[in-house]
Parts: sequence; C-alpha cells; structure tokens
Amino acid sequence: MDSIKSFKGYGKVDEVEQRVFQKKTRRRLIILGVSCIVLVAIVVAAVAAFVIHKRSHSSSSSDSLPPTELTPASSLKAVCAVTQYPSSCLSSISSLPNSNTTDPELLFKLSLRVALDELSNLSKLPSKLKSNVKDPRLQKAIDVCGIVFDDAVDRLNESISSLAAGGNGGKIFSRSKIGDVETWLSSAITYQETCLDALEELNSTAASEILGDLKTATKNSTEFASNSLAIVTKILGLLSNLKIPIHRRLLGFGGLDSGFPDWVGPAERRLLEDTNTTAPHAVVAKDNSGQFTTIKAALASVKKKSLTRFVIHVKEGVYEENIDLDKNVWNVMIFGDGKTKTIVSGNLNFIDGTPTFATATFAVKGKGFIAKDIGFINTAGAAKHQAVAFRSGSDQSVFFRCSFDGFQDTLYAHSNRQFYRECDITGTIDFIFGNSAVVFQNCKIKPRQPLPNQFNTITAQGKKDPNQNTGIVIQKSSISAAPNLTALTYLGRPWKEYSTTVIMQSDIGSFLHPVGWKEWVSGVEPASTIFYAEYKNTGDGSSVDKRVKWAGYKSSLSDDEAAKFTVQSFIQGSDWLPNTAVEFESTL
Repeated sequence: MDSIKSFKGYGKVDEVEQRVFQKKTRRRLIILGVSCIVLVAIVVAAVAAFVIHKRSHSSSSSDSLPPTELTPASSLKAVCAVTQYPSSCLSSISSLPNSNTTDPELLFKLSLRVALDELSNLSKLPSKLKSNVKDPRLQKAIDVCGIVFDDAVDRLNESISSLAAGGNGGKIFSRSKIGDVETWLSSAITYQETCLDALEELNSTAASEILGDLKTATKNSTEFASNSLAIVTKILGLLSNLKIPIHRRLLGFGGLDSGFPDWVGPAERRLLEDTNTTAPHAVVAKDNSGQFTTIKAALASVKKKSLTRFVIHVKEGVYEENIDLDKNVWNVMIFGDGKTKTIVSGNLNFIDGTPTFATATFAVKGKGFIAKDIGFINTAGAAKHQAVAFRSGSDQSVFFRCSFDGFQDTLYAHSNRQFYRECDITGTIDFIFGNSAVVFQNCKIKPRQPLPNQFNTITAQGKKDPNQNTGIVIQKSSISAAPNLTALTYLGRPWKEYSTTVIMQSDIGSFLHPVGWKEWVSGVEPASTIFYAEYKNTGDGSSVDKRVKWAGYKSSLSDDEAAKFTVQSFIQGSDWLPNTAVEFESTL
C-alpha cells in the first residue's frame, strides 16, 4: 500500500529543492537583517518628507516644486525599497511616462498598472501551451493555469477599480479599502502559485518542461504583484495608521458581546438567525416539491454580479453533483435542512486524472457566498489521494453549521477572506489547506484513519509571500479523533516558506503526536520564515513540552500576540459581517 511517498500533496517540493531553499533563505535573512535598518530609515524619511511637504503646502495654491531632497527618483527608490524585488519595482515603474511624482499613493497605483499589464499578457499563454500537449492530465493542469491567471487579472482590476471609486479621485485610502486591496493582491499571487502547484503535482517529465516555461513566464507578473502588495502593506498602511494623508476608519463592530467581522448586512443577519422566516428565491428538492431538482439548475438562475442576496433552499436529500459556481455569481446563500440531512456529494479525485484544484464537489469563487446547514462530501476515499469536498475562493464568505467530509485535501480554503462557525471537518492528509485568510471558530475537527503507513496532518497552509495577509486560525474549536484512528496525527505541516497557522483556545485530544507538528519534507526543518503557534489550548493533547523546536514555531503566545489572530484583527477589512444573530467572538 501507499507509504510516505503518497504524501505528495498539492505542489509538493522534493528534498533537494527544499534544502536549496533553506540555504537561500538563510542567506536572504542575513541580507535582510543587515539592510533592515537602512530600508526603514529610507522609507520613514521619504514618507515624512512627503507628509511635511503636503502639510506645508496645504494652505497654499502655489504649484511650487517639492523640496530638492524629495525628488521623484528618491521617492520611487524609497517606495521600492520595501519590496521583495526592488530592482524590478524600480525598472518597471520608472519606465512609465507618468512616474515623475513624489506621491507614494500614485506610485502604488502605477505599480498596480504594471502588474495588470504583465498578467494580462500572461493570461494568453496557457492556451498556446495546451495546443502542443497530448497528455490529458497535463492538458487539465494547464486548464487550471488558464482559470487562475484569469482570476488574478480580475483581482488586480478589482483593486484598481476600488481605488478609482474613492473620494477625491481615489486619493483617499481608508483602512478598510487598504485591507481589501491587500486581500486581492494576496489572492493574485496565490492564483499564480496555484498554476505551478497543478503542474508540480503531476511529477512527470512533460509537466516539468511546461512548469519550467511557466516559472520563467510568471517571474515578472509574480514579482510585480508582490511589489504592489509590499507597497500597500508597508507604506500606504503606514500612512493610513498615521492618518496622514489617508483617513483611517475605525473597524466597526456592533452591539453583541461577540464581534463577528462585519461581512453581512441586516438581511443576511436575519437569514442566519432563522431562514424559516424568509421565503427563498429558489427551492431545490429531489421529490419535485421545489422549482428545481438539482442545485446546479437553481444556481444557473441567479443573476450575475447581483448586489442583492439570492437565497436557495436545498431540501433534505443527497445531491450527486459537481458544482463550480461562476466567479461572477455574487451574494448567493445556500441552506439545507441540516448538515447531515442535505448533502452534496461527488467523487472526483487526483488518481483518476483530475487536478486537485478541480476535484472539488462544490467550488465557489463569487464574492459574498454563504452556506448554512448543509454537508459537502467527496466519496473517492483514501486510495484516490487528493479529493476535495469543498473549495472556496469566495471573498467575504461565511460557512455556518456545515460539514466537510473527505480524506486527503477535504477542505480547500483557497484564497481571500473566509469564516467558518460550528462546522464539522473530517479528513486525513492536509485536510484543511490553502492560502486564504481564514478563521475556524467553534468547529469540530476530526482526523480519521488514513491508508496503511500514512500519517495525518490536519492543516497545510500555503503562504508564499511575507506580505500576504493570509493564514489558518483555529479558535475555540474541538480537535478530536474519529473512531478507529491509530495513525500518527499532527496539527499540520508548512506547505510554503511563509506558512502561517495558529491553534488557540481549542480542546485537543490525546490522539495527537506529542511533537504537534510535522515538517513538509521528512527530516528537513522548515524555513525559519514560517509562523506556527499555539495559545492557551486545553485537553490531553495540548501540552507543548515535547513540541517541535523549529525556529518558526512558538509554543506560547502572549495575549497581545494572540489578539492579532482573532476575527477582529486577522481577517482584514473586517467590515463585511456586521452584528449577526449567529454567535461569534471577535476577540480572545
């Protein structure tokens, strides 16, 4: 049967690549350590000079030039200094005819334009590559690239549109708007990485050749998106926090003692409280008592890009469907008669030829998706390896009293902002994975018995860039063994070099291996750039005395450190779930 080799998760690197990365990481950290003070000084000086200049001229109508020490060249250099790729930042922006400015906001907008132009060109590449490929598996992996490149373009367009819609010609950035843009740029980077993951998991010579071509082709687009993310995170975020010249709007939480981020308006609040009091727009029933007999048909009736909520009631039954909800279908709520009564079931899997990304029984990308009282299952089984029950790339999505059942890769929290409350999640290998900004609260997480000679890892977080606002947070949940579990089981393993996972205030059963966590490549300590931590957990498996000694792991956080991973703080732009009758907690 399968051994450790079966742990080739989505986009797994081999041991040689991992060791090379470790050496590069150490060298990078030394360089960063030496230059950090210099970079900070440059940025602070540039921002301060810009602010002083703006203030000193605020009462004047003069069009005089800024002080000689604050030139467009020095401003651009200071802005690019905070990025991971300062050379590409400088060269790409300085080549634009309207880069002769000292305004960091305008420089940021130019960086977005550079990233969008590069990604738009890249989006045409998958179809060209596919035309020369005969292998069906490789064709499907390239199809994934086409999908995610298109999604990345959408996220950049969304960022640009958001800024243009602001007051004073888009020059005023709110803290909430900055949080939105950070999320969408983080997702744009994740989408490009997903393309490479789909090719890497094939582990074939033909796929490796295509992978090499795409790594070369995506180098600029990835760097440009990363540059924009660093600028908005470090410089515009600094200006916002200083309230100069950007206005920071304090994050609003309503009157409940708990503080659900403000993702849902009053109508959604009422729906989450009691869907029985509101007539749904569509009813799905296998016994023909509704307008539709399939969920897919009901979803096809939803108007695209609607700003109003569309509610679908799916009556009790098992619906054998594979659903990939169009990204332009927004604000859908789907609710069932209970997570064990209304089930969406599928069995697509990697072994039978489907890329992990495309195996989901139910996949959603359109923003504002809500699911309540419904179950999602992938029945492929452990022998079929990667088989996703649910994949979400929906920004500002909520899952309440749902169940997610599978084995390897059960729940793909792929990208953007997500919140799960009182959900049941069952699986084996990396069964909660992805690179979204996600909080699981009051959930029941149950590892189950995998194939012989396999071990379980509950999470696999995929943060690739240090400025991405992503990570997995499990708070006030129950982590317990499913019946007959005997395999070695760990809380998770770092999938990428900046993986971020925090388990806090949760009850952990005795089944857990005392070391708690598992390296991605056996015997190779993960990069020191990861952030893995625990905080005030309880239960027989919560002792941290024998936990891993990784440089990137913290066995205990302070209250202030842990507060950064609460719903209120961690899920950026948290004005998308106002007071809701669903219980939740925004703080520790």
